[in-house]
Amino acid sequence: MDLGLREKSAVVLGGSKGIGRSIALRFAEEGANVAICARGDLALQATESELRQKKVQVCARVCDVGKPDALRAFLETARRELGSVEVLVNNATAFAFSDDEEGWQASLNVDLMGAVRASNIVTPWMTAGGGGAIVHISSLSGMEAGSPPAYAAAKAALISHSKNLARTLAPHGVRVNAVAPGSIEFPNGLWDEIKRTNRPLYDSALATSPWGRMGAPDEVADAVVFLASPRAAWITGVCLAVDGGQHKGNL
Repeated sequence: MDLGLREKSAVVLGGSKGIGRSIALRFAEEGANVAICARGDLALQATESELRQKKVQVCARVCDVGKPDALRAFLETARRELGSVEVLVNNATAFAFSDDEEGWQASLNVDLMGAVRASNIVTPWMTAGGGGAIVHISSLSGMEAGSPPAYAAAKAALISHSKNLARTLAPHGVRVNAVAPGSIEFPNGLWDEIKRTNRPLYDSALATSPWGRMGAPDEVADAVVFLASPRAAWITGVCLAVDGGQHKGNL
């Protein structure tokens, strides 16, 4: 299926590793030009190289999404180098799991406010260009209890923000959705580390998956890229769990 993304421009915040990397590569495989940012330079350079092999325009910059001025500078650079911004994927996370002042500030500033600020910046560009799509990467942690409180609260707030923003921006041709991944495993990622350092915790999470395995970044990326594409033109305000049935709630 042609998703209609060829020569569109997609920005992926937190696009150098794991889910973000897979999302960026999927956009490039669909022929979209891609801008990515991350705090770490080495992984960013590696993913930039992979993206350029797809023969699309690429913009890659080191950026701390929690710093408003740096975020705006990155987004403006992405727009200037790619020519437009039709898609924004808010994937950046502080991975702050402590239930203290520092953990709450990091989660709210990066996971939540990074997405809010980025959406506010690109929305006028999308509106002027005739429309666009925003996807917030939330988490199963934002849909049910049991995760670190600060991280879970920020991810839940992203779901609420996406629903409200979807209704506000619909008249302007901008769709907004959220994706809530379940437990996703990849080399050197969080669950890979937990498997090596805290096997009981890993096994307890694995036991919640009816498939008997954890998900892969590409499985999340496929859902994100579809939601961001014109093929999903009548889908907005949705929170899509990509978790292999891990979430047990009816809603």
